[in-house]
Amino acid sequence: MTRIDALLREARQRMDAADAELLVCHALGKPRSWLFAHGDDGLDDAQAEAVRALIARRAEGEPVAYLIGSRGFWRFDLRVTPATLIPRPETERLVELALLRLPESGAGPLAIADLGTGSGAIALALALERPSARVIAVDVSAQALQIARENAAALGLARVEFRLGDWFAPLAGERFDLIASNPPYIESDDPHLRQGDLRYEPNGALASGADGLDAIRIIAREAPAHLRPGGWLLIEHGWRQGEAVRALLLAAGLSEVATEQDWEGRDRVSLGRLAVG
Repeated sequence: MTRIDALLREARQRMDAADAELLVCHALGKPRSWLFAHGDDGLDDAQAEAVRALIARRAEGEPVAYLIGSRGFWRFDLRVTPATLIPRPETERLVELALLRLPESGAGPLAIADLGTGSGAIALALALERPSARVIAVDVSAQALQIARENAAALGLARVEFRLGDWFAPLAGERFDLIASNPPYIESDDPHLRQGDLRYEPNGALASGADGLDAIRIIAREAPAHLRPGGWLLIEHGWRQGEAVRALLLAAGLSEVATEQDWEGRDRVSLGRLAVG
């Protein structure tokens, strides 16, 4: 028999304490509150082996979100797999900025598009907060779209529409009040792509050309044709890319172009508006 508190000590020696607790709880199918009340409980060999297997995978760098199959985002939990990017707190900042530009009522039916939806994080957060809006989520990965659909169903957001395709390709002839995107924006030769958690995430959702801006160039160039007059485009990007992304939005003819910071004071979201009239 192996005691739970002994396994926790093993795990904490190899990783962050919070990660250790999440993995042990997941392996045992128990909530965190149960864990600390039962530290002196014993586990049989099969249970202990299951916990140690997760500990070993995390120690090798596999993301906790993939090991437990979920990640908290906004006001809900999302199912994630290696087919999807792991949602990050910085993207919640994009959601906040989008909501400031989406009236809650009285402005007629809203149309929103989320490009490169992945697990559905942005689309589902906006659909949850603006229940009368029409929300379309696009991704080039059929596997990612399936995960996003499952997340929508779990949240009771069946009205969100999912379309397979590259950026604006599935949106021909349609215009929106707001287009949001967390596209790939890491330089293709960035050494971080071969380190830590990023090694396990889909490269196509992370890297985008020599300067990381290939996808953003496409989105900025094509967005005006898909915005209603007065509509907004919001793009998440790297903390050193604000100036370059603003230049792309201005070149596309958008107005009120600006860059907003994340909660650590780093450039994170650039936005622009299609002029009225």
